[in-house]
Amino acid sequence: MNTLRQLRNFWIPCVTTIVLACASTAFAQKSYKLTDLGVNKTTDNFNMVMGLNNQGWAENMDGVVNPPITSTSTTVASGRAVISIYGLNIDLGTLGGDNSWTNYGGINDRGEAVGMAETSVPDPNGEDMCAFGTKKTCRGFLWRHGHIMALPTLGGNNGQASAINNRGQIVGISETTVPDSGCPPSKQPGTTILPVMWEKGEVRPLPTLPGEPDGFVQGLNDQGQAVGATGTCTSFAIHAVLWENDTAFQLPDLGFDGNDSYAINDHGQVVGYVSTGTTIVASLWQNGAHSAVKSLGILPGDGAAFATGINNRGQVVGSTFNSVGWSHGFIWQDNVMTDLNTFIPRDSNFSIIAASNINERGQISGMAMVLTGPDTGKIHAILLTPSSEEIGESVADFARTHPHSTVPANTCHSPGRFGPCPFGQ
Repeated sequence: MNTLRQLRNFWIPCVTTIVLACASTAFAQKSYKLTDLGVNKTTDNFNMVMGLNNQGWAENMDGVVNPPITSTSTTVASGRAVISIYGLNIDLGTLGGDNSWTNYGGINDRGEAVGMAETSVPDPNGEDMCAFGTKKTCRGFLWRHGHIMALPTLGGNNGQASAINNRGQIVGISETTVPDSGCPPSKQPGTTILPVMWEKGEVRPLPTLPGEPDGFVQGLNDQGQAVGATGTCTSFAIHAVLWENDTAFQLPDLGFDGNDSYAINDHGQVVGYVSTGTTIVASLWQNGAHSAVKSLGILPGDGAAFATGINNRGQVVGSTFNSVGWSHGFIWQDNVMTDLNTFIPRDSNFSIIAASNINERGQISGMAMVLTGPDTGKIHAILLTPSSEEIGESVADFARTHPHSTVPANTCHSPGRFGPCPFGQ
């Protein structure tokens, strides 16, 4: 059975499911059913969902990291962008190189997916935007109807695609041919990297804030509003930004550099993080640039947090960190941040260390560490589906694996000179 036929077979029953599921607006949740989305290759030791649509289809980044992802110094050895549909994993391929990868928000309800992929061409300036160490040129891609295609740039060699909405609009970044005067000698030749939007195959730049020539778009809603950050060659995420009608609006912060936004729902609510001067905290802007930032906090025992997903009911998900690295996935609802491990039973054999997205059905995606067995310590992509079952003792009741610690605000949660770390470390 070919890929297109497999996708069609999933589509019809899913439409009915999503309509019925969205009729409920109750937040109270006793438990979640955890689904292990498996691995693309048996040699992979890291798999995380980075995009989730309303059918429960996930776009994963599956690969090999050294050392394991729980370290703050992890590098990615190899990886692929993969769509996971109820146990069916579809490798999206590359643009001629060996690797592809994803950012947050990379799949829409039509099953169209975006991300970044290596080409077979060495980067003429020795850059490594895809961050696999190959120094091949890196391009944003659109995967549609079983085929991967490169997205155009603003004249530069490299680009990345971050998110796609149900109108087919795509956002991300592109290198230009304009020299970036703020780049130090160690990052020359450096060209300006601009936030961009692709529509109907055409690319156009989005504006940046005054004095901040570079930018990165990470989230997009169905109204065409986009969010991300702008900054400089040496400090890529200075201010969190909302783009609307081709205008950049600074999102309010606490007065410190080092802020970013990751997702926006159709009501204009934005999530991300703000700097406190000593760490970063998960944050919510209830009315975009027209409201003060609301700190969602950090889970007890952890030192930093950021939010990466929000649905139209205002439920927020994200991740917390300690000095080791990723620590817990959380959900924020009814003004309370809760460790997702309190919602899964003890025998799940996973500890949820990150939550990436939440859809209109209340399903949550992310990644979890395997606790016992032959895959102990490996990271698997997971999907949580709301359940009414009582769970008794939870994973959080017995698997308290991370000490109290503080993660610096610059530990690669935000974009670097050539886009975000490939796994959003």
